[in-house]
Amino acid sequence: MPGLNTEDILTQQVYQILAGYLDGNDAQLLRDDPLFKTIVYIDETGWKVGKRTCYTWIFSTAKHVLFRCGVSRKKTEATSVLDAFFGGIGVTDGYATYKSLFSEHQLCWAHLIRKAIKLVLQNPDETEYAEFLDQLCGIYHDAKCLRDNVAASVIGEPLNDAAERKAVVAKLQERIKSLCSRRDEEVITAKAAAKQVPPGEPTASHVETIILLQRELAENVDCLFVFVEHPEVEPTNNRSERNARREAEIRKGARTSKTDSSAKRRSIIVTVLARLQTRIASFSTEESACRGQ
Repeated sequence: MPGLNTEDILTQQVYQILAGYLDGNDAQLLRDDPLFKTIVYIDETGWKVGKRTCYTWIFSTAKHVLFRCGVSRKKTEATSVLDAFFGGIGVTDGYATYKSLFSEHQLCWAHLIRKAIKLVLQNPDETEYAEFLDQLCGIYHDAKCLRDNVAASVIGEPLNDAAERKAVVAKLQERIKSLCSRRDEEVITAKAAAKQVPPGEPTASHVETIILLQRELAENVDCLFVFVEHPEVEPTNNRSERNARREAEIRKGARTSKTDSSAKRRSIIVTVLARLQTRIASFSTEESACRGQ
């Protein structure tokens, strides 16, 4: 903006955020970001308003962040921000609400790998789980290398062609399906086992975990390698998860909102601070973040 220094621009942006919340049109500030029309990173974490259990939603792009504190976890919270016209790519964890919200959906690889790591750590004698984790990480590593090659490709090279990229992704998807050989095994709950004649044994919890994780991977292969076809997409949801983690730490310290109005006030404050952090490298929300209202 001609004639404005960095401080003037940031001040103007803060006023825009405040005005958006006061007008009840805070989501429009995010929608006006051209990057929002292509990629959005979403996460949510628990929050408290008085004694009522609520949630905080975080919507992020490379340039903007929007917080919604003290609201429900229903799908309508996401759709109220995305609106009916959103046709871009969403990067999220595996929460069921996110299904069918986006034209393309990238599942967060960090969440998936953490589940496998936890399984290995809790069952060190089960070598099968360690081998599964190694192979899963190997596929992820290969996918990231392919993503980098796609990003570096130029016109005339195979990976610069959309059909070739789809073929590469199809091979990665087949590797996931081959890896998840236990996904079709039956999981017998304790309740179902008790009804058997004679009573049977329920599926061990760690066996249930590996079966369900493999099902999640195999049933969502279309959501695992979007970042390879579109290298501008990040393979994890860390962009929003970092903000969600900070909110969770504050909640665990019992520094939450007392009323709905204070939750809305917190939404404004943390949104402003997060947006300043995206623009000023030395700005830290760790020092400045509101500790609850």
